[in-house]
Amino acid sequence: MIDWLRRDPAAPPTVRCGNRDVPVSIVRHPTARRIILRPADDGQSVRVTLPRWGRTADALRFAAERSDWLAAQLARIPQRQAPGPGGSITYRGETCAIAWDANGPRKVARDRAASTLQIGGPRDLLEARLRRWLRAEASRLLTQDLADYSRRAGLPPAPLALSNARRRWGSCSSKGTIRLNWRLVQAPDFVRRSVAAHETAHRIHFDHSPRFHALLGEIFEGDIGEADAWLRAHGRSLYAAFG
Repeated sequence: MIDWLRRDPAAPPTVRCGNRDVPVSIVRHPTARRIILRPADDGQSVRVTLPRWGRTADALRFAAERSDWLAAQLARIPQRQAPGPGGSITYRGETCAIAWDANGPRKVARDRAASTLQIGGPRDLLEARLRRWLRAEASRLLTQDLADYSRRAGLPPAPLALSNARRRWGSCSSKGTIRLNWRLVQAPDFVRRSVAAHETAHRIHFDHSPRFHALLGEIFEGDIGEADAWLRAHGRSLYAAFG
C-alpha cells in the first residue's frame, strides 16, 4: 500500500514492503520505454525509472502493486553489519575474525593460521582502517590479475582504477583503462580473477560476441559460468560490511 496523496510534500514517497515503509526515488530517463522497478543494493530504498513522459502517480502505483515482490527481494539483501571488535569481514573468500587491541599496532596484520586480522588503535577509526586495508589489497591483487591476463592476451598491462560502483563489477574504457570494484577482494580468488579476465578481453573485443567469449575462455583458467553464478548468488553480500 502506498499513500502519496496525504503524505508530507517535503518527505519522499514510500511503499509498504512487509512490515516497513521503504523510500521510493523516481528517475525519469530519456531512453526508458517502460517503468522499471529496482530495490537499492543496500535494501534501504526502491528506485522507479520512468520514461521521460511518465507520471509520478503511475510510478508510485506501479511500486505499490508489486509490494509483495519488493518485500521478497529486500528480504534477500544482507543487512549491513559494520565491522567491529569480535566481528568479522571476508577476505578472498575467507571469513576473518577481527582481533582488535586498542594498544596494538594500527597496521592490519593477517594471521592466516588463525583466520584473523590483527589491528589496533582507536575504536572509532577501526572501520575506516579496515576499509583502507581492503582497498590496498584489492589494488595489489587486481593489478597482478590484470598483468597476468594482459600478458596472456598479448597486451601491455592495463591501467587500473578502483571502482566504488553499486551495480557494476568492472568496466573497460575505449582507451583501455579498466575499472574494477574494490569489493571483489572479498570474493574467492577465482571470482575476482574472472572479472579481471572479462574486462581484459574487452580490450580486444569491445562487445560480447563469440570472438570475445572465445578469447575469454583462452585467457581465463577457471570456469566463467561458475564465477558468474557465484556473483549472482552472493554478490550482494560483498556490500554487507562496508555498504
